[in-house]
Amino acid sequence: MPDIDKQETLLMMALSRVPHLSLRQQKILVDTLGSASAVWYNRQDILDIIPNSHKRLAEGLRQMDSLIDGCQKEMQWAESGQIQCIPYTDSRYPRRLRDCDDPPMVLFYRGTADLNARHILSIVGTRQITDYGRNVISRLVRDLSQSCPDILIVSGLAYGVDIYSHRAALENNMETIAVLAHGLDQIYPALHRSTAIQMLAHGGLLTEFPSSTTVDKFNFVQRNRIVAGCSDATLVIESALKGGSLITAELAQDYGREVFAVPGRITDKYSAGCNKLIDNNGAHALLDANSLLDILGWGSQKAQSCESTSDDLFSLVGLTDEERAIVSTLQGHERYETNKLSVQTGIPIGKLSGILLSMEMKGLVHNLPGACIRLSV
Repeated sequence: MPDIDKQETLLMMALSRVPHLSLRQQKILVDTLGSASAVWYNRQDILDIIPNSHKRLAEGLRQMDSLIDGCQKEMQWAESGQIQCIPYTDSRYPRRLRDCDDPPMVLFYRGTADLNARHILSIVGTRQITDYGRNVISRLVRDLSQSCPDILIVSGLAYGVDIYSHRAALENNMETIAVLAHGLDQIYPALHRSTAIQMLAHGGLLTEFPSSTTVDKFNFVQRNRIVAGCSDATLVIESALKGGSLITAELAQDYGREVFAVPGRITDKYSAGCNKLIDNNGAHALLDANSLLDILGWGSQKAQSCESTSDDLFSLVGLTDEERAIVSTLQGHERYETNKLSVQTGIPIGKLSGILLSMEMKGLVHNLPGACIRLSV
């Protein structure tokens, strides 16, 4: 009997390689039919199942058969290198990224960190890092490690801010993941190989690109959405007025995530992008670790505070039945739409708004952009 999990991964990988099928279309197909296997089994009748689909979609899905062999070889290669192939429907898949409208159907991952860690922060910035940027990273990551050490740091292994962020995390015994713009059969830049190897035991390496992928400029832009999408917030340390880190910040905004930027002198080229983000209300001005923790609702307590669970709320606070229903619904979710919460709990939206305001005053929930909510602890 075939391994169902492997079969779903194989077909998810094949779906991701169908030409002229965008990431959004792939997500719609899987969400509509429930799995890549269902898409494959119904590929001949897809126009009947999704009547408004373009004929080009049906033509593309018919090519899935021819893609299977190459995908099988990729899976075999991954297994030989202790690389996990994580399909979009797998519980190991980053749930924050799954909430985005353009997640990759399959991720390739080697490492030890939980991709659904309780707290995830992406740190990005210029490759031309200055002494100011290095000092900010060193101080910030040190302070975060002391106040909330279970934060997972995500960056891109590039020169400058990326690599300094990874190394600062390792130095402070924090887990850190690099999102790569190529397959896991190589490390770019090669100069960072030793750090990448360290990260395998204290974080990991993550990519949507299969092996033998060429290191291409467009891939770096594409991988930025994963950096933004798999985390709770994105922090820009230093940036000129144009650059990949600002693209990542914009993507984070589009995904409804918090964005922070470190302000700098108005005369400094690599603070100009951060200052502009702050001036345009596109980012919170980050002055210290505590301000980031407070805005994200992570608190500036010691490790035991970060390890508290939502179950503690029931024993520490005298909750009403409606508040209990809200907490129960929000458990396990990093963000939850308020309208959806109203439907799920049966509380009218007008009344729900008042209850959520009261709960926020008690420190139980935290409002997020895009009319979303989550538990504060």
